[in-house]
Amino acid sequence: MEIRQLGATDLKLSPIGLGTWQFSGGRGLIGQYWSALPDDQVREIIRICLEGSINWFDTAEIYGNGESERVLAASLQALAPLSDEARIATKWWPIMRTAANIPRSIGERQKALAGRTIDLYQVHQPFSFSSAASEMKQMAKLAEQGLIRHIGVSNFSAKKMREADRTLREHGLRLASNQVKYSLLDRQIENNGILETAKELGVAIIAYSPLKQGLLSGKFHRNPELLEGISAMRRINGGVKREAVERSRPLMTRMEQLASQYEVSPTQIALNWLIHAHGDTVFAIPGASKPHHAAELAGAMRFKLTADELAELGSFH
Repeated sequence: MEIRQLGATDLKLSPIGLGTWQFSGGRGLIGQYWSALPDDQVREIIRICLEGSINWFDTAEIYGNGESERVLAASLQALAPLSDEARIATKWWPIMRTAANIPRSIGERQKALAGRTIDLYQVHQPFSFSSAASEMKQMAKLAEQGLIRHIGVSNFSAKKMREADRTLREHGLRLASNQVKYSLLDRQIENNGILETAKELGVAIIAYSPLKQGLLSGKFHRNPELLEGISAMRRINGGVKREAVERSRPLMTRMEQLASQYEVSPTQIALNWLIHAHGDTVFAIPGASKPHHAAELAGAMRFKLTADELAELGSFH
């Protein structure tokens, strides 16, 4: 199974990692987006990921006020030695805080993760009471103290990425990644300078919402009545609407054809495009709330679309 270096770091990750927002236990304002999952179900999802060569997990402080981190760490502990080489990425929540909170709250992250190594520590949003440079200086101190291994950001503009990387270089470090929304149906980073800047600086892109909240699975195209069961928040924030389904139908028709050809699912076609369309730059972190979802994610790394197929899918806008 393919393993890649994350940007300019020595961190070696599978092209697909597991996003764990859905492990929030239904807690907190952000965590309420998902229903709580039983611990044994979470453990089974993680086991299938590990056995399928997915070797890293992305979580965050804001996911259930640390609940996602705690459940993830407990599951990895229970799955040892299978999980011994698993890597963890988590995020510091900056809103209504200053950069000084980064060193003050790292102990909470370590406690929630039961002392497991934080391989990638990310600033979750570009909004705080401090500059990106101030945040990176505090992150650099954590790295120098051995409390974290690598430093990333999330939802940063091209300009802020440059500021972050420039500051880290002053400490002999590099910006590892920028976690942003990206999928076949959400192509903003191709036009606003983020993807171009990432390639120039050697920064990895970590794509969240890589399936556009399930839209790229094709299930809403096959059964439009499923849209009636979508929550208002998911319709607004995720763009899972009838108009979006109809607009993307030509793309989905071609994806269904390729899925049949490769004997995979449209979900796997969408993810395979994402992790190969830009060389080794883009990693994806889809979520999984059921064991069979995890198996599907792992299977998306077991084939590769041709250059012509990647270009063809990329031409749908």
